Amino acid sequence: MAIEIARPAKTSLIVQTPVMPAAGTLGFADEYRGLIDYANLGALVTNPTTIEPWQPAAGTRIVSLDAGMLVHTGLPNPGLGALIRQYRRVWAKMPIPVVLHLLGTTPDQAKRAVELLDAVDEVAAVELGLGDDMGIAEASALVRAAAAVEKPLLVRLPFYECYDLALPVAEAGADALVMTAAPRGTARDAQGGRLVSGRIYGPLIKPLVLRMVGRLRRELPADIPIIGCGGIHSPLDARDYIEAGAAAVQVDTATWVQPKMLERIARDLGGWIATRHADALLDEWHPDMGRTEALQGRGTG
Repeated sequence: MAIEIARPAKTSLIVQTPVMPAAGTLGFADEYRGLIDYANLGALVTNPTTIEPWQPAAGTRIVSLDAGMLVHTGLPNPGLGALIRQYRRVWAKMPIPVVLHLLGTTPDQAKRAVELLDAVDEVAAVELGLGDDMGIAEASALVRAAAAVEKPLLVRLPFYECYDLALPVAEAGADALVMTAAPRGTARDAQGGRLVSGRIYGPLIKPLVLRMVGRLRRELPADIPIIGCGGIHSPLDARDYIEAGAAAVQVDTATWVQPKMLERIARDLGGWIATRHADALLDEWHPDMGRTEALQGRGTG
């Protein structure tokens, strides 16, 4: 099942299942290869990357919440040039398209970054992450600079500015919109006693973003694909986004708790989940099995 998840311009971004990890979930390449079969995913979205190296955040990075978690990493990365040199060969061997998540800073840096990335055939598309509190003029200028890339340009919108920025960003050159980055919040670290700021993840994010996706799907031009992201923890959660109008979904923190859940969601939306045999024993079947695995488990493959 081939699905195009970017506007039909430039080169195409075609996936076999409309499910991928969200930026910041699986690292920069195949770090989860012992836990996840990447071939079952639609694409790999890398961790956020910047032109210059960024160091990890100091102090508390994770605060547990009643219904999720607050995460503050500082988005550490070695810088775009070093990242390309380090991972290019690995990307070339990936069985799925690689989407490099570029953190938006200034139009000049975005232009420099996409000039580098246009020469990297191993990267199929660019996802530009917009910063929180960006105004329309600033965001549009950043997207216009990044839209010079010959590859498909996905733009991830900030949570609180999503409604204001969606149409201007699409008009500035985005080939698809990702809704949304996790919202920012503040919580007290129970161990250190300090207030910590970061991004909030958990199941309660889904109803909020699902409403955004549904509303903006009705308001935006039909040729602009929307990729839903936020609070997806099951195949049903992902299907809710598709029903609301998303062309694809990105899964974040569920992968850290149940690494196989990302693969299960991908197989479900890709139509690869097997129907359980009526006489299957518990050790012969599990929800993540494809047809080939099911037959092998029954000794008929």
